[in-house]
Amino acid sequence: MDTEGTYDAVRRAGVPRPAGPPPALPPKPERAPGPALTDWLRVPRPTAEPGVWRYGHTPRADHEPERTPDRSLLSGALISFLACVLLWSLVHNHYIPQWDLPLRLFTPADWWTATGAPARATGGLTALAVYELLLTGGLLYGFGRLGSWPEAWHRLVAARGPVARTAAALAAALVVYAMVKAGTLPLKQAAYGFLPFDYTRPGTAAEMQVIMRSNQDLITRADLTVYLLLALPFAWLAGWFGPLGRSLRARRAAAATGSGAAAPRPGAAQAAPGSPSEPPADPAAWPQLRSAGLPEAADRLADETASGRMNDVDYLRIRRAWQSVQADPTRLRAFTDAVRAHGAAACVHPSTARDLPHRAAAHDLAVSQVRIGSVDPGERNPYPRRGTGLALDPGVLGTSLLAVGPSGAGKTRRLVRPVVESLALQALAGQAAVIAVCAAGTPLGPDDAYDVVVRIGDPASVYDLDLYGGTTDPDEAAALLAEGLAGDVPGEGSRRAATVLAQLLGPFRAAHGRFPAVPELRELLDGGPAARTALRAALEAAGAHAMLRELDARDRQSVQPGDPAALLADRVALLDRPVFAGFFDTSGHGRPFSLRSLEHPLRVRIDLPERAHAEASRLLARLLLAQFTASAAARADRSLFACLVLDDASHTLTAETLRGVQRLRSAHAGVVLPLRTLDDVPEQLRTPLLGAVGCRMAFSGVTTWDGKRFAEAWGTAWVETRDVTSRTVYADQPLTRMVNSFRKLVTGKAVTTDAVTVRQVERERWSASELAHTVPPGHAVVSLTSVRGERTAPLLVALDS
Repeated sequence: MDTEGTYDAVRRAGVPRPAGPPPALPPKPERAPGPALTDWLRVPRPTAEPGVWRYGHTPRADHEPERTPDRSLLSGALISFLACVLLWSLVHNHYIPQWDLPLRLFTPADWWTATGAPARATGGLTALAVYELLLTGGLLYGFGRLGSWPEAWHRLVAARGPVARTAAALAAALVVYAMVKAGTLPLKQAAYGFLPFDYTRPGTAAEMQVIMRSNQDLITRADLTVYLLLALPFAWLAGWFGPLGRSLRARRAAAATGSGAAAPRPGAAQAAPGSPSEPPADPAAWPQLRSAGLPEAADRLADETASGRMNDVDYLRIRRAWQSVQADPTRLRAFTDAVRAHGAAACVHPSTARDLPHRAAAHDLAVSQVRIGSVDPGERNPYPRRGTGLALDPGVLGTSLLAVGPSGAGKTRRLVRPVVESLALQALAGQAAVIAVCAAGTPLGPDDAYDVVVRIGDPASVYDLDLYGGTTDPDEAAALLAEGLAGDVPGEGSRRAATVLAQLLGPFRAAHGRFPAVPELRELLDGGPAARTALRAALEAAGAHAMLRELDARDRQSVQPGDPAALLADRVALLDRPVFAGFFDTSGHGRPFSLRSLEHPLRVRIDLPERAHAEASRLLARLLLAQFTASAAARADRSLFACLVLDDASHTLTAETLRGVQRLRSAHAGVVLPLRTLDDVPEQLRTPLLGAVGCRMAFSGVTTWDGKRFAEAWGTAWVETRDVTSRTVYADQPLTRMVNSFRKLVTGKAVTTDAVTVRQVERERWSASELAHTVPPGHAVVSLTSVRGERTAPLLVALDS
């Protein structure tokens, strides 16, 4: 049992399979090179707000620290540096009395002469040199803190690039080198004091030359050591240690990867679980299997992980299979046998696919996220979210997503395609079921990225669509079909249409054991006597007298004014076209796809003939949305996340399906609804729609009318405003008036004083005008809500970044 029982129900249920079996070892998908699986698994993913790209995320402070203006920062650093140089010069030239008093208090008295100078042939000279260096370092540290030298260096020098940083560090190094060589900074004197000869003892010049010549090697080494130590801080200022540190960390990581994935030796001492010294468990070594007493399976999977034969989909699929084993221990033997036999290919998806043929977005399957952009670093966004990645996952898609933007804004490429791709990967891992509905030719990935591809109106289509959603209940089928046929009719059109359809579907199924095909349904709705007579005769032959009463009621209502049967017949006629001949078959000879298959990890794409049959496509999209909301809520097993992604949701929403969308949150399901404008939704449903979905996206280019709806949905927030009032200064003193007149003559402006008023006011988070005119191209304003009720403020997001 390769699937340890996880997917056996899929095969028993006869879920449609691809027309041709994929290769046993599919090629690697076309994507940008990423980290190895072992490195990918070890990247931290801290808990964060909804929508935060958690892969390697570093949380930021809640509030932005106060930022000193560059001009003030430069002037402060310059003034503090000049003050430091002045004070150091006064100390170095002995203009400050008793500056070396602490040194003489804690050193022997014979090190100093009566005048306070260091005595020769003692440690006084070395002690004085070290003291001067410490005092110089203290001055630099103190004035550096006072003048914010580190911040000034990073903002005014390092931020301008590595060339400017290296040039500034080199210039500073040359100045310090000249000071050391001239003896102004006593680095050499301090170093010579630790040499094994005394260069300070009294003697003639010739004797000193002999001593220095005989110890030239030691002196040269001391000089080299001094200059090397002097170069280190300037190399750090130039940023040369950054690449070196990254290289060393990469080497250590590579060494750890080569040996860290190995299984622990039997009997080796291990830290007690939960002890402070216990290192974090390496996910690449499959610690969950080792702790469960399956070292052989863990070793096999760890070897597959380290060797590169396992990908992220394999890892997530096997991890989910192990979770199913923990829920049902009877699957343990099948799981271990599958791992032993197939390794990374164990518990494979029914399609035998282990990855998609192409990935167009960045995915982190460890937390089921797909990255769609990054939060703009501007002031419009909260400080903790600026610059962070924005990602979608089932935790937020479970509240459903509404995206509004004009044609060309990028809804398909920047939103629909990444979401469908992410859910397809999760389906391969046994975690989701995705149904993508789009117009024929929409670039949502190749056909071999899906298990089922339904091409409505294409004779070459392998699969058909079940018009009745896979149900056998006539009343339920009538209610779903009524939403598709007449859900856009104002008033109670869908309710009355459901009654009409139920009066026909029930008797037809009782007589023939199936629901009517499209031509048969159209003929029954048209009220043709031949169809009604034949159906009545079949019911009488079957003894279904209760259904005869349904037909009698239909005959009585058909003569009343306002009967919706004529409207339904016209709508069914849209599907009774030659291009759709052979589709929506109910005889059981075709391969219909039904949304009742949402309990299985399927990847489905349904292509609608929107170009040639726009009205029929809208009808089918409306029908699919109604069937999805009903089927997702009726699932017995809700462990899989089910999602319906519409490439264009125009004219698909009805009052009943909107209520169904609201129920999806508790059913572990969601829908993605892109719209060109909210005008494609009935006016009475626009406000309820924005309230029913938890995630909202306003793309660049929305109209002010649509922006007004989003502004109302996002509400207001308290903000701090600063009002500055300038007034002219009128001086009373003659000297002050003269100075003010001179300033006005020079600057051309009157002397004024500013009065600042700070207030807390309530304003819209995003106004309709801002949404319509200030959102840059390629951006969108996004707000997210998780299924747990966590919310995010609307964020300006740069898509594709």
